[in-house]
Amino acid sequence: MKILQLIQKPQNRGAETFTCQLSKHLIQLGHEVQIIAIFPGNSKLDWNIEIDDIGGNDGIRFLDYKAWKALAKNIKDFQPDIVQANAGDTLKYAVLSKRIFGWSTPIIVRNASEVGQYLKSSLQKKLNHFLYKNVNLVLSVSQASKRDIIHLFPFLLDRTFVLPVGLESKIPKTIKLMPQEVKHIVHIGGFSFEKNHKGLLEIFQLVIQDEPYLHLHLVGDGPLRWEIENLVKEKGLQDSITFHGFVNNPLDFCMAADVLVLPSIIEGLPGVLLEAMYCKTPVVAYDVGGIGEIVNNDTGYLIKKGDKNSFKKAILKVLANKPEHKMENAYKMVKESYMNSQIALEFEAVYKDLLK
Repeated sequence: MKILQLIQKPQNRGAETFTCQLSKHLIQLGHEVQIIAIFPGNSKLDWNIEIDDIGGNDGIRFLDYKAWKALAKNIKDFQPDIVQANAGDTLKYAVLSKRIFGWSTPIIVRNASEVGQYLKSSLQKKLNHFLYKNVNLVLSVSQASKRDIIHLFPFLLDRTFVLPVGLESKIPKTIKLMPQEVKHIVHIGGFSFEKNHKGLLEIFQLVIQDEPYLHLHLVGDGPLRWEIENLVKEKGLQDSITFHGFVNNPLDFCMAADVLVLPSIIEGLPGVLLEAMYCKTPVVAYDVGGIGEIVNNDTGYLIKKGDKNSFKKAILKVLANKPEHKMENAYKMVKESYMNSQIALEFEAVYKDLLK
């Protein structure tokens, strides 16, 4: 098969990272894969071939005729059997290009979050209704994501399947988090409203009231980073929090952490939790999106969304006594069900069924 993967732009984000990892496995399975970006970007992704873009203009996303035409030309030249849209504006550009220029390749869209959390106006819902009417399959990252999109668009019931994200088989390197004499709480995620860094700071303040000698590590970058850095200074927490920015080795930070936390307000199925479990690091997370499908009483600490006090208690419990049985259960679950080598076979099977 020939598969065209559409991404928003070369950026260090979960959707783009997983697209590259999946594509490598598909090539190993004997398929031909091309990755194309809608918009230009400067980040270096784990992909051996330069990622071209179709020259998208984010100021005219609904009138970007030139980019739609460029995508149509690419499809004409590459002749893919499948076009897969991977988050961001990829679905919009794929559908509008197909409708205007008349190419016939089936479109698969990855639903990596909960669409309903973002569609606030009737106009947004009508537009997305039109877009999803023009796709052949929706591959949701979790059961929660599937339920959400079917609730919005019931016509997708027979066209929506669950295929999760996965991990690469890697051996984490040993790194030392500073200062060495304290225990370390790690959060990994882009600085966006979904990740709830403000809520995380409030939880951390509650934790250090009981256990002052702790350090919080914020790994990632994004549009809200400077706002959070200023808030840390206002709260006088700068000696207890380190901003690491984007890193190429998040798995190493998972391994070095005493606990990984994720108090997000919107999620699909966060790969960072799987990475922590793979490293046998305890996890504490809010019960949003598909998190409850991997975090439970046997694998970690699942907290009701917004319950900061319970989140604090779970962190203190982990730091006082690591839950070895939960860590082993979580590691076993990831190894059995969430490795990319196996998930790529599931994607391949879905592609083949569609083309039949």
